[in-house]
Amino acid sequence: MGKPIALVSVSDKTGVVEFGAGLIARGWRIASTGGTRKTLRAGGLDVLGVSELTGHPEMLEGRVKTLHPTVHAGILARRSIDEDVSQLAAHGIAPIDLVAVNLYPFRETITRAGAGIGEALEQIDIGGPTLLRAAAKNHPWVWSVCDPADYDRVLAALDAAADEVRDLRRELAAGVFRHTAAYDAAITEYLAQADPAGGSTCPFPEETVASLLRVQTLRYGENPDQAAAFFRNGSGPARGIPGLVQLHGKELSFNNILDVDGALTATAPFVGGKAAACAILKHSTPCGLAVGSSPREAYEKAFACDPVSAFGSVVAFTEPVTEDVAEALSGTFVECLVAPGYSERALRRLREKQNVRILAPERGAALEASGHLWDGVEIRGVRGGVLVQAAPRPARDVNREAPAPTERQPTDAEWADLEFAWSAVQSVKSNAILLARDGASIGIGAGQMSRVDSVELSIRKARAQGLDVAGSVLASDAFFPFRDGVDAAAAAGVRAIVQPGGSRRDEEVVAAANEHDMAMVFTGRRLFRH
Repeated sequence: MGKPIALVSVSDKTGVVEFGAGLIARGWRIASTGGTRKTLRAGGLDVLGVSELTGHPEMLEGRVKTLHPTVHAGILARRSIDEDVSQLAAHGIAPIDLVAVNLYPFRETITRAGAGIGEALEQIDIGGPTLLRAAAKNHPWVWSVCDPADYDRVLAALDAAADEVRDLRRELAAGVFRHTAAYDAAITEYLAQADPAGGSTCPFPEETVASLLRVQTLRYGENPDQAAAFFRNGSGPARGIPGLVQLHGKELSFNNILDVDGALTATAPFVGGKAAACAILKHSTPCGLAVGSSPREAYEKAFACDPVSAFGSVVAFTEPVTEDVAEALSGTFVECLVAPGYSERALRRLREKQNVRILAPERGAALEASGHLWDGVEIRGVRGGVLVQAAPRPARDVNREAPAPTERQPTDAEWADLEFAWSAVQSVKSNAILLARDGASIGIGAGQMSRVDSVELSIRKARAQGLDVAGSVLASDAFFPFRDGVDAAAAAGVRAIVQPGGSRRDEEVVAAANEHDMAMVFTGRRLFRH
């Protein structure tokens, strides 16, 4: 029997010379293609060209190299079936016992600035996945290796008895199918988005796939007895939370990541605005949100809404953090801090707090208002399936040109606060009520089973901090089903309300506002956050 043959053809050349040398030292022959063959020969290894096996040259600028019956029969032949072995012998085909392949860098290509669809198409690997899948299918007899990190394990396994490496062969085969599936998913998503003809594609086709790359393994999930990991979209650049760089502090936890996501949701309507914005979050919903002439002013206004809940919070800014902001933050415990950037003095001050996790975009740019798993799409897991929906656009829907349905129209000052409150209430968990004055939340009612309970909670929270509700405005993420919420707000001194409208009792609700000489604005859009 001749020496076993390994077919090695890799885009990532990491460790391939050492791997090849290890195979040759164990009595193997290596067949290879193009650049891999050059690399191995430059490393002093005696390597066959695949064309020497097939008797056919590489074609079409390398597009056709291994797509040949001699190669795939050598891989797919079942060594335990005499007819398969006889057919190989009859056609003079040598069995191939190991396939080491990694794929063209498609993901890296499409994330590079300026890469067009023509370049992307050339980086769609055809032969590589075919070789790997064939080897993985026949893994009881053929080693399938797609990750350079596995080279040493495979070399060690070649020295072991066959029955000792059965599980490893199967593990590697599973890894191949996982890898090629993710690769195909990245291509699928790219082609679905890249539409040179200018047509539209359905965001929710009958079948869909997602390519996910693990960002990190987490210590645990929501609770210590739950295993957890964090993944990102594998078919594009890192965006959203994976696009943030951690500048200081312990590794992010499962709950930290949820809270940071809530922080980015809360600041999204204010990114790129004229004023600095600050959101303080606890359990992924705001306990304070404000805009100001500076990040320091925005923070102080947001903090005043609920200083007690701000302990152990996540704080997000839409503008870079300066030293005076770091000084203000030093007075309370903050779990995570997210901002477009930090001055050097601010960073030095913040790093004095050992446990605070400091995050910023990679290039110091403004925080993104989007960056969902699939661009423009949100995915939520439920038992037995997933829910998919279009990601919400930032709430900037207050239209001063549209007349209010109430007899009294908002004043200019009320319009400004209604605009702020409507943008701010979007990130509060439903039923959501937010009281605001002078560009700051003063009371927030979230997650209650009835809307009037959320109204009363927001009033109670404001009064607990000594904040005067009289003269404030109120934003509601969904319509008022009854007038009781309006009556409760009026009794506390609220002067204007912004809400979607659309209730069967809108007339009753508007009539209640008129009785209390309140202004009310309908936006026509619900902001429910379940």
